[in-house]
Amino acid sequence: MARTAQKTPPVVHLERETANDGIYEKIYGAIVEHRLHPGTKLGEDRLANIFGVSRARVREVLGRLAHEQIVNLYPQRGAFVAQPSPEQALDVFEARRLIEPALLRRLIHTLTNDKVARLRQHQELEIDARRRDDKRAMVRLTGEFHQLLAELAGNAPLTRSMRELTTLTCLIIILYDAPTASSCRADEHSEIIDAVTKRDAARAERLMLEHLDHIERSLKLDSSTEAVDLEALFGSS
Repeated sequence: MARTAQKTPPVVHLERETANDGIYEKIYGAIVEHRLHPGTKLGEDRLANIFGVSRARVREVLGRLAHEQIVNLYPQRGAFVAQPSPEQALDVFEARRLIEPALLRRLIHTLTNDKVARLRQHQELEIDARRRDDKRAMVRLTGEFHQLLAELAGNAPLTRSMRELTTLTCLIIILYDAPTASSCRADEHSEIIDAVTKRDAARAERLMLEHLDHIERSLKLDSSTEAVDLEALFGSS
């Protein structure tokens, strides 16, 4: 009589996915908050020890990050935080200039009071982070603003694309020395939100393009890298 193959219980798969998501979010968060720099090596052994998981688990997370182009995988060398070239940086901004005006038009077409409330709530979080001079929160929230616009517009594939593009933009800002304070002005997001709230699509699109142009112009297209201690970074997380 043939032996029936035993399947892994669904709860085990769920626990594994939850653990992987936790590791993913910690690495992703460290990147968007400028605590992990472009070109940083993400050694499987070191990360496995830091997070108390197997190398296979770490490899899965790094594969997910690589699929999103946040991490580069090299045979015989391992995983490194992505280090976009100047040409790739320009491509990212070109993509954002094509996508984000369309997202704004879709958002305005489907605007509701609840969506306006979400935008205003995020606006208050940004204002509070700036008031407290919480630079990590400011970096994270400014990227999340653009992701929120995509989410509220209601297009799932574009929402995923915006998450990837905003993360790459974060790496580009670190790599090419564009200070957050000058690359993302305090009033620019607020002005975009005001235009959306008034359902002024033409103004919202113009403000978004000016916003992206301003960030791009603040870049210095010569790279530099800085070593990061992974144990110190993730050890207390």
